[in-house]
Amino acid sequence: MEQKVWFITGSSKGFGNEWAKAALQRGDKVVATARNIDSLKDLQVEFKEAVLPLHLDVTDRAACFSAIEKAHQHFGRIDVVVNNAGYGLFGMVEEITEAEARAQMDTNFFGALWVTQAVLPIMRKQQSGHIMQVSSVGGIIANVSLGLYHASKWALEAFSESLSKEVASMGIRVTLIEPGGYATDWGGSSAVHTTALAAYEKIREERAKMRGVFKYGDPKATGSAILQIADADEPPLRIFLGEQPLQWVKDQYQKRLETWEKWQHVSIEAQGK
Repeated sequence: MEQKVWFITGSSKGFGNEWAKAALQRGDKVVATARNIDSLKDLQVEFKEAVLPLHLDVTDRAACFSAIEKAHQHFGRIDVVVNNAGYGLFGMVEEITEAEARAQMDTNFFGALWVTQAVLPIMRKQQSGHIMQVSSVGGIIANVSLGLYHASKWALEAFSESLSKEVASMGIRVTLIEPGGYATDWGGSSAVHTTALAAYEKIREERAKMRGVFKYGDPKATGSAILQIADADEPPLRIFLGEQPLQWVKDQYQKRLETWEKWQHVSIEAQGK
């Protein structure tokens, strides 16, 4: 199989780190980015010249374009981009400050947009490329206490689906990776928590009880899956990681269909003559 060049944001830990290792271990090249470049030393020590570590804060549009250009100059091409940088913002919608909301969108949504815009001219010239957007099952269904996180992922899903149709004839593929619950640092030190309002305490307690039924996946098990997606001749636009998301989505979509059908008479009335 032809060697690929990957550009992965958020490579210091979690999914980004596991996927960088999976690609490097099979002989691919990886541009690994992180806000703290020192966190990438282990990759560089183990894989040497096969990895190019770059400092990158994805909220800086100019920096995203510069990083993509450095990656292209260094390896001569970019085959796979993985927009993985992101974090969870935990809090009820009423609790979220303007600064918290903007920061969430700047990283999870705009960061992926800037990197995507930066790499598209290169992939168009190559007439090939694969952009993987790390979304979430929370990119298609939503629950309490993660409203702005969901908003950032729903926005990512929307522009990525449009993009997939815009660039399909250019040999560029787009895949939305939608993990369920995994034992990463997403809900740990990487997370941001709002200042809680007492009015939502009961809902918060009920939500905490629900987390006990989650079956968390092993991030190390996802490496093979990402390689299979990257190597597919016709990769999916959307794919879940983990056992649980499909059933969650089936239940939610069935409820949506039932509601739309129940109210269809009002929808038809709104059509007019």
